Amino acid sequence: MGERRLVITADDFGADLAVNEAVERGLREGVLTAASLMVTGAAADDAAQRARRLSNLRVGLHLALVDARPRLPAAEVPHLVGPDGMFRNDMVVAGASMFFHPAARRELAAEIEAQFAAFAATGLKLDHVNAHKHFHLHPTIAGLLIDIGKRHGLRALRVPLEPAATLNEVEPGAASGLDLTAPFAKGMRARAQRAGLAAPDQVFGLRWTGAMTAPRLAGLVRAAPPGLTEIYLHPATEDRFVGSAAGYRYREELAALMSEEVRAAASGVRLGGFLDFAAN
Repeated sequence: MGERRLVITADDFGADLAVNEAVERGLREGVLTAASLMVTGAAADDAAQRARRLSNLRVGLHLALVDARPRLPAAEVPHLVGPDGMFRNDMVVAGASMFFHPAARRELAAEIEAQFAAFAATGLKLDHVNAHKHFHLHPTIAGLLIDIGKRHGLRALRVPLEPAATLNEVEPGAASGLDLTAPFAKGMRARAQRAGLAAPDQVFGLRWTGAMTAPRLAGLVRAAPPGLTEIYLHPATEDRFVGSAAGYRYREELAALMSEEVRAAASGVRLGGFLDFAAN
């Protein structure tokens, strides 16, 4: 049986100080190994400062193209933003514009370039890339992300394919519905492979997003199949902050990262970031 390798990631790093503090605690006191930096977040500078101090934290780019403020001035990306200067939150309408409208695609490319450049300006080594709300599953975004990312040293990419069998092993009946994102994720995996990018064999966090309790996290760590697995969470030291999602149990997810049950489960797994495993 092959080795079980595990990346445990916190998303939305830089969104708020409550998130940044949770990332630091999850690393120091728990099993967290990586974080995805939202360079457009209100606390992005604080996140980068912490990451430079935390030498064993692996940091990637959390590309934000929905439910966020663009890196470029709103006037430079008019087809991507609403009257408030924020990215449009209707992902279906926004995605259609990006696919069919040449001007929207040009603005999208410029914004992705700007977010990669902002990450590079932090001086942090790029461990991986993913996107807020998995918007990188959109084929136009995926293609631009890979092309632009490779110029910025991109070597690993999240492909959100979540095996139902493992979910049901942890919590019977958890994966009872059809995964509508799977065809897009499989297409992305094929693109990543053609581009020579590393991707996890399986990713967990979709079904229990915002509700990754200690029993669920410990169960996934114990049940993780051989190969490279990513489990992502949204820890924070507060359940309410600017930009927080209704119903997310942020503090409970932080507690899960630091729980004795999870720490014990992780003792038999090799932990790290994507680049720690890239050559294996």
